Amino acid sequence: MDAKLFDTSLPRGVADYLPGRAARLSELEQQVLRVAAAWGFQQVLPPALEFEDVLAIGMGEGLRARTFRFDDWQTGRLLAIPPDSTPQIARIVATRLKDQPLPHRISYAGRVLRHAELQSGRSREIMQAGVELIGLDSPEADAEMVAMAVEVMNAARLRDFKVDLGQVAFCQGVFEASGLVGESLHVIRQAVALKDSSTVELLLRQNPVSETSRRELLALPRLFGGCDVLEEADQIVHNQRSRLALQNIKDVVAILDLHGVRDCLTIDLGETRGLDYHTGLTFEGFVPGIGDALFSGGRYDDLTGRYGFDAPATGFTCNLFSLMQALELQGETPCEQRDLLVFNEADDRREALELSRELRQRGYAVARDIIKRDLEASLCYAAQSGIRAVLVIGSSVSEQRTYRLIQVPDRIEQNVSREQLWQQFPPRS
Repeated sequence: MDAKLFDTSLPRGVADYLPGRAARLSELEQQVLRVAAAWGFQQVLPPALEFEDVLAIGMGEGLRARTFRFDDWQTGRLLAIPPDSTPQIARIVATRLKDQPLPHRISYAGRVLRHAELQSGRSREIMQAGVELIGLDSPEADAEMVAMAVEVMNAARLRDFKVDLGQVAFCQGVFEASGLVGESLHVIRQAVALKDSSTVELLLRQNPVSETSRRELLALPRLFGGCDVLEEADQIVHNQRSRLALQNIKDVVAILDLHGVRDCLTIDLGETRGLDYHTGLTFEGFVPGIGDALFSGGRYDDLTGRYGFDAPATGFTCNLFSLMQALELQGETPCEQRDLLVFNEADDRREALELSRELRQRGYAVARDIIKRDLEASLCYAAQSGIRAVLVIGSSVSEQRTYRLIQVPDRIEQNVSREQLWQQFPPRS
């Protein structure tokens, strides 16, 4: 059928990822899982579908509104494609692992789907990989999540990233102490989120509060920057809940100093995102030029309890698409390089198959050039396909144990015996 006769476009918000970028995404996913395994985490595989009413237990209204739903003709119930993996992990822990000893150290990876406004330009498909630490309520557990996220970024060779720390109980304490409720509180929260000090001041003229609360509310939009912000907040904030939250984030920063990751930290005590979901420390990773967070996480002590199993919890997830874009922005070109293309001039394919098999067993990516074409065409193909070298097996009897190894794309050529070939391609660990 002529492709011109029908529409082959994709829905907005999803994309095909071709070999180079697909390989980069796969490698980034494996880097997260490798770091997680090194820290003692074990991977689980949540399903791609759940019953909507079960999944909704662990979601706030924001995520629920962005969930793809459809009817299940087998049961008559509504199915949903998960928009986030964390509620699934909470369900698994509360139902499948409830009799296992705490803490649970769980890693995961996969794709989720979310509705997005067409004008936003945001992807509806998100490739995630992350961890959840369930059963520990301590600053050390929170610090471990941040340190792991930093280790993932370093493993990906990402430069100039910052980790923005917040504490939702800090903001909640300030808002509660003010006595503001309803629309007045909602509007001030929005102004704080936008770092709009002038609007906060205007709203406080219209909604008088105590002088102490006034100072605390006016401070929220400017309590961001380096770790010295913590000392500034200590002089301004006096309500008990915020002071406990402030001490918590100080304790986390002190432990992160021991982890050696303090230099990449920034503080934002006026961060209001996650107030309805998180219960303590929050953090996000950013680089200049990428608007979306590369990773985000924090404490969510109430989530597993929604499924009948009360347990403190913290974790983080990496947005692998955003991380890949950040790497591309700093000049990391995605490319899936293969090691060898085997070009066989002999009529007998036995030796070509034998060499290819042995090289693969040694850990190398080896393709055979099965198409009948001349060597020049195969060298051009190798250069365009990201193949490092071409191994030529000669056709004459005298050449049976001597091969030509041609580097791509510079065409440097050498004759090698089988023993010399094994020396150049030793087993990979």
